[in-house]
Amino acid sequence: MNVNDLLSAVVEMGGSDLHLKVGNYPVARVKGVLTPLAIFGKLMQEDTISMANALITTEKHRQKFKENFDTDLAYSLPGVGRFRCNVFKQRGTIGIVLRVIPIRVFSIDDLMLPSSIKTICEEQRGLILVTGSTGSGKSTTLAAMVDYINSTRVEHILTIEDPVEYLHRDNKSLINQREVESDCKSFAAALRAALRQDPDVIMVGEMRDLETIETAINAAETGHLVLSTLHTLDATETVNRIIAAFPPHHQKQVRLQLAGVLKAVISQRLVPTANGTGRVPAVEVMVSTEMVKNCIEDKDKTKVLRDVIAAGTTQYGMQTFDQSLYLLLSCGLITEAEALKRTTNVGEFKLRLEGVISSAESGRSQAENKISIAPSGAGELEQRTASGPSASKGSPTGGETKPQADRPGTKIMLAR
Repeated sequence: MNVNDLLSAVVEMGGSDLHLKVGNYPVARVKGVLTPLAIFGKLMQEDTISMANALITTEKHRQKFKENFDTDLAYSLPGVGRFRCNVFKQRGTIGIVLRVIPIRVFSIDDLMLPSSIKTICEEQRGLILVTGSTGSGKSTTLAAMVDYINSTRVEHILTIEDPVEYLHRDNKSLINQREVESDCKSFAAALRAALRQDPDVIMVGEMRDLETIETAINAAETGHLVLSTLHTLDATETVNRIIAAFPPHHQKQVRLQLAGVLKAVISQRLVPTANGTGRVPAVEVMVSTEMVKNCIEDKDKTKVLRDVIAAGTTQYGMQTFDQSLYLLLSCGLITEAEALKRTTNVGEFKLRLEGVISSAESGRSQAENKISIAPSGAGELEQRTASGPSASKGSPTGGETKPQADRPGTKIMLAR
């Protein structure tokens, strides 16, 4: 059994991940669902050992695997694509998980992210975070933001990743991409070195530890634009996670620093589409305002950040997850059951569906924000036809949902 054949099959299926475990069939994640590839048969220990040897080609990664019993790396298959790999030991055998990385860097327009993200990318300095659970499209969104800067500004962009995922070519900007353990020792070490490499924009693949978080904040304070990711679910949790990473006696000072440098938090959750063809992201967007800064500085006010975001839809282009879910549901893109599974406040969301919460607020949110629909990892994009009917079952009003052509300012693209 050949790992290249498996990867080719996953890409052809439009899958986002491949799981390899001794005693099981190879398993692909397609549209968010784990799907056994029974045609290839069950994996033997010799199979995963052979595949691991094919993936781990450098002595440095072999040594890391020997010492830590797992290693991260990137793998390229000509004519098929690039893959982010993790090889690890489990119950004395070797397991492998590979994530498909699209060859093309999707733009913000391709992904149909909120238009306010373009405005966020125009920031000259500060800290911008893209957050969400594993597999929620953080890397794809971050790559789209780097691509937007690359195509609109003359800057020196430096990326620090583990491993390098999307490959960026110089456009208007000059881009250098460093891979942890291949081009630098660690995120924190590369960040410190970056301050001596004359960057305008620094993209850090992930803020994993206190040292990296602290260095990223310091880099943002010194006049650089820093973009990074965190495994947090929303803006409020993101602020709390960063503060909690520091010792208690430093947290008050860190709140002041973070309030000064944090420009935006973009959080994502992928939701299955109503027609079962893929997944769409619900996106929460928080941008820095005086009220947001006050909520970050005062720990007693941090808990009301969600209300501040909800109130800033029209003026600042912010939106909460619930507002985003309601908009997707209004357009018939997701079902009510899926929306209720992922809403932050189920009771309030049900009241909104029943019309108890101001419909004017909902209408304003729809008018001010674009639909956000991103590919679920490696899927190709297909455009929903304007004349295609929406699922009336998903309409919050219980009536027939209008065709997409009747919705001004709305353009829909779905992930396969």
